[in-house]
Amino acid sequence: MKTPIPVAASIAQRPGRGGHACAFLQFAWGLAQLGYQPILIDRLSDQMALGEGGQPSRPAKQASIRWFVDVMGAAGLDGSYCLLLDGGESVGMDRAQVKASIAAAPVLINIMGFLEDEELLEAAGQRLFLDVDPGFPHVWSELGLANPFANHDSFATVGGNVGEAECSVPTCGLDWIPLRPPVCLERWPAAEGPAGAAFRSVASWRGPYGPVEYEGRVMGLRVHEFRKFFALPERVPAPFELALDIDPADSADSEGLEQHGWRLTDPVAAAGSFASYQRFVRGAAAEIGIAKNIYVETAAGWFSDRSACFLASGRPVLAQDTGFGKHLPVGAGLISFASIDEAVGGAEAILEDHGRHSREARALAEEFFDAKKVLGGLLEELDAA
Repeated sequence: MKTPIPVAASIAQRPGRGGHACAFLQFAWGLAQLGYQPILIDRLSDQMALGEGGQPSRPAKQASIRWFVDVMGAAGLDGSYCLLLDGGESVGMDRAQVKASIAAAPVLINIMGFLEDEELLEAAGQRLFLDVDPGFPHVWSELGLANPFANHDSFATVGGNVGEAECSVPTCGLDWIPLRPPVCLERWPAAEGPAGAAFRSVASWRGPYGPVEYEGRVMGLRVHEFRKFFALPERVPAPFELALDIDPADSADSEGLEQHGWRLTDPVAAAGSFASYQRFVRGAAAEIGIAKNIYVETAAGWFSDRSACFLASGRPVLAQDTGFGKHLPVGAGLISFASIDEAVGGAEAILEDHGRHSREARALAEEFFDAKKVLGGLLEELDAA
């Protein structure tokens, strides 16, 4: 019988977001490749399932549950997931089965501390808080707005520079293990891209969190960086396309993007499932990645799980600099930029020798983001292998 390793993450709360779900499924797939039995744990309260007008809705909840179950089936996780509901109810595995799996596991991977159930947390021999949004939980903790790290024994972050001198993300007195976002290479095979394809990305304009103020600085969201690069498509001889989750209240921004030549695509239509998300990524010439302002301001070294998928697919990545170049080679397959002029130069370099950059992209994925290497190293670091 395989050793279970539970992974707790928020998927059901964001129905129709295939890329968001894929980021967490990579952990399950990688653990399975290492010979473990991944158990995906999610929760969905009535207050999380919002219908029209932003109010809790039973039809919205049922739609979220159906979408989650479909995602689990498509991911090959039938019989290995649990969606916790209000009142002790669940979909998939029941609480007793989940608790037994947690108790038998060498570690519980709790992404962003999403699993808050005290009974289930107490069953774990080791609880890992996995930070995939570096800066936000750290600042909340420092300001006393939340205590996200409580009830955890070890801590990992995709902010590769957290704890280093050049990074201003507070450590909160904790030892942070740097972790690259894993990608299951077998599920993301490299293939030649279509001719005339666009620089693409999948993104949320604002996301679930508001800006934070810390030590005299207000640190914000992707919108606060993206506005600096509105004119990029006008300066590069290639199309630029975004599957963008943007609220109608930000219509001035969406109109501004389109006026400057960005093609905007509905994110649910473009990337509502793993299959459509993968098609969208593999249909690109390269990725254009704009980071959240907090990652840039703090030099967190954040690198996107989405970018790892582009690299694995043999798609070069043109990514805004967050300090990741300290730990990843840049210049071939992966090009960083800090200004619009640098972004233009990077895009032109990719277009001039796309074949070489594509080959280097896949090589980078194999060396640095292979889920077996990333997660195997993490388990060794935790003495949980």
